[in-house]
Amino acid sequence: MAAALLLRGLRLAASRTRPAFPAPASSTTPYVSPLLRRLYSSAAASAAASPSLGPGGALDPSRIRNVAVIAHVDHGKTTLMDRLLRQCGADIPHERAMDSISLERERGITIASKVTSISWKENELNMVDTPGHADFGGEVERVVGMVEGAVLVVDAGEGPLAQTKFVLSKALKYGLRPILLLNKVDRPSVSEETCNEVESLVFDLFANLGATETQLDFPVLYASAKEGWSSLTFTKSPPDNAKNMSTLLDSILQHVPSPKADLEAPFQMLVSMMERDFYLGRILTGRVRSGIIRVGDKVHGLRSTDDGVQKFEDGKIVKLMKKKGTSMVTVEAAGAGDIISMAGLATPAIGHTVANSDILTALPTIELDPPTISMTFGVNDSPLAGRNGTHLTGAKIGNRLMAEAETNLAINVLPGPLSESYEVQGRGELQLGILIENMRREGFELSVSPPRVMYKTERGERLEPIEEVTVEVDEEHVGFVMETLTHRKGEVMDMGPVPGTTGRTRIFLTCPSRGLVGFKGIFNSFTRGTGFMHRAFQSYAKYRGQLGNVRKGVLVSVGKGLITSHALMSLEARGILFVSPGMEAYEGMIVGEHSRDSDLDINPVRTKELTNIRAPGKDENVRLSPPRLMTLEEAIGYVAADELIEVTPKVIRLRKKYLDATKRKMMKNKPMD
Repeated sequence: MAAALLLRGLRLAASRTRPAFPAPASSTTPYVSPLLRRLYSSAAASAAASPSLGPGGALDPSRIRNVAVIAHVDHGKTTLMDRLLRQCGADIPHERAMDSISLERERGITIASKVTSISWKENELNMVDTPGHADFGGEVERVVGMVEGAVLVVDAGEGPLAQTKFVLSKALKYGLRPILLLNKVDRPSVSEETCNEVESLVFDLFANLGATETQLDFPVLYASAKEGWSSLTFTKSPPDNAKNMSTLLDSILQHVPSPKADLEAPFQMLVSMMERDFYLGRILTGRVRSGIIRVGDKVHGLRSTDDGVQKFEDGKIVKLMKKKGTSMVTVEAAGAGDIISMAGLATPAIGHTVANSDILTALPTIELDPPTISMTFGVNDSPLAGRNGTHLTGAKIGNRLMAEAETNLAINVLPGPLSESYEVQGRGELQLGILIENMRREGFELSVSPPRVMYKTERGERLEPIEEVTVEVDEEHVGFVMETLTHRKGEVMDMGPVPGTTGRTRIFLTCPSRGLVGFKGIFNSFTRGTGFMHRAFQSYAKYRGQLGNVRKGVLVSVGKGLITSHALMSLEARGILFVSPGMEAYEGMIVGEHSRDSDLDINPVRTKELTNIRAPGKDENVRLSPPRLMTLEEAIGYVAADELIEVTPKVIRLRKKYLDATKRKMMKNKPMD
């Protein structure tokens, strides 16, 4: 450790006088159907600097660099990828070009890992953009084994946070030596002293995670991905001829080793990603571990089972593809060390091995952290079912969930407690909420149970998942955060002022996963959007006991029909309403939150009784407060154990598990499923 500290001190002293790398010079297909056009589009600008092919038609492994970009959420990974693509001549149609999923662009987060390649100084750089949110950590785990290096992006103003520790631990576990990139140094609050402090915090994080002396001597760069430049030394604004990403690209070539690959060995590839195409079927993506693969080669699929290696499909490669910039291009051959996509096999999935017909040895599978939360998906059986959706049956819901589990290893799908129901296990409510939102947009109707944490029992002791939580709020909101999370069994580890700010406090806590369900919405509402909260799975620990009262009771409808303003006028004093006049209600539907801890049965469809006495203008005076309309994520965090979420393409409703009031009273004292 002392030797590493000395080496880092000498290297930092030398880097202050080191000149920046010079900026390099900037560097038609036949008609196909629109769905396949992306496979044939060329990246002409990148090809100009592409490395030459070897005698077997594959790239020389010494000219390849496989790099993952890892970071905490909102620290600038995807923006950095945009700038690297532009630097290497790729045509970017819009900002956040790597976020190709519609939900990613809507929410401003990365959900799935993506691979692209850029050419730099006759070298091929395969870059992997990874998610930064804790719920999508499985995307990081399954791709970090494909690369030899990583760029750890850290916000120079915020420093390392909860997810930084998670992604860094995975990189160190696979023996990677990350390059530290301090991003957003152009902010007014960031100074050289701030960067030095953040660098020290990152070094401590490396040491606490068991990094070797080689890993502790990590290179440090400074950048502003938004402005499109990087530097070896701290600066707020480099010279105009140095406002580019050349320094980072050259550092990748210098510090990331080329893959150790044998082109003469038989072909083997571990599938790390999978997608479906209407014409090509399954498109399998992974890193070629050995050998060369060409279009037309015969291959088969292998998987490891308890009884040994099992061969399950023979096939032929019909198309080889590689992502260059933002376009997918076809190639005739690919060699060991390269990351490639192939089509031609219908059965292999993530974690399986594709190999030459002569090979009967499967590659080691991907190890993922276990899921920590589960929800039950079932058929929508409410009185309003079938009005909006097109996929209604349990069989269709099951097929869709099984397809999701094939492409996302962090999700497990098991048979549910009832017929035509399925237990879906994942990392958090955001991950499962994204799945539900995708199904809703595809035309599915379903009912969803509230999230349940997955406990463990070791040596007769009950264990539960504990998460690290980082909260940054104004000083006036510190009391609220402390009190609320204390009720949810949170324990404060550290707290203090946020560097470079006035009146802001950062709190580090540990809290059970079950205590954080639904807290995000309450937190955002109370802080009015000024607070930040990040969380990441830490470990399983001893059960911390029953939670305090985290939610009040609800207002439950006992009538069916259209909701009237006349009825709501007298119900407003009972609590907060979730509905407005004109909406449909049914018996057992939740229409509001009670002002007390108990549930209350109400009739929101009650109409005004007509008499022969005139009351001119009476109804025109009804003024109701705007209802609280919940998003899907808010609904997932709100529902209690005896409630369900009714999800349709157009409407999200809350309801009781048992719609009949009499049956609810009978089941009240019985344990829930």
